[in-house]
Amino acid sequence: MVVTRTELKGIPLVGTGKVRDIYQVDDKLLIVATDRLSAFDVVLPDGIPGKGKVLTLLSVFWFERFRPIVPNHLVTANVEEYPPELRAYRDILKDRSMLVRKAQPLPVECVVRGYLAGSAWQDYQQTGSVCGIRLPAGLKQAEKLPEPIFTPATKAKTGHDENISEQEMANLVGVALTRKVRQISIELYRRASEYALTRGIIIADTKFEFGLLNGKLILIDEIFTPDSSRFWAASEYRVGISPPSFDKQFVRDYLTAVGWNRQPPAPHLPPEVIAGTSARYREALRLLAEVDIEN
Repeated sequence: MVVTRTELKGIPLVGTGKVRDIYQVDDKLLIVATDRLSAFDVVLPDGIPGKGKVLTLLSVFWFERFRPIVPNHLVTANVEEYPPELRAYRDILKDRSMLVRKAQPLPVECVVRGYLAGSAWQDYQQTGSVCGIRLPAGLKQAEKLPEPIFTPATKAKTGHDENISEQEMANLVGVALTRKVRQISIELYRRASEYALTRGIIIADTKFEFGLLNGKLILIDEIFTPDSSRFWAASEYRVGISPPSFDKQFVRDYLTAVGWNRQPPAPHLPPEVIAGTSARYREALRLLAEVDIEN
């Protein structure tokens, strides 16, 4: 069953993102990860089987693993523990939803980069720096950085997020909170990267979202998924090229090849591209959390 939209009758829908539908349940939120896929900031007409389950199950895996480092918004992902009014939708909600505490999100994406890839590589080629952080000369594409760097960004409702400096983040949320978020973000990245490498995956970079709950800093949204992180297979990693990633690479390559102008509406995807993308997401879940899923 591919789920590209949800409708839970009697449960207020309070938000819809590119991937997630968010419902209000008493004083909590129900976050449902659909199988929708966006590319170049446009939601595609075809869903990717199992994608929402991969995002949810991986987030739950990491939230539980890192709870001793920083609290998070997860209450439960077990449908049998949901309020009675949700259990009628167990077939839709199972493995693709989380009941979470409602926090006040910080107005920034908290990005940690361990390798020179994506926009960081482009920035470095032009300036020798990444988000204002000076890096050694002579680094190559996809090269591991001497130390992970913290590069926050503003959250854009449409289009791409915009990279900002740590000082600009401090202007938004305060110096003390910026330092705390930076320290936690880098610690999470280091620990997850070390673990992932034992499972054959390099985490090139990742982004976190934090919120405040009763004045206390907590992790929210998702964590270390193929949508929030750049995963590379360690066996395919080579310095000097952009390694294939465990996300929508099949889709991006196809859309580029057919000459799509990146404006809505997006074209439909052929079955082999959908299947290849689904397999890549599932492989990330299998390797990292040792979980296999059905559609």
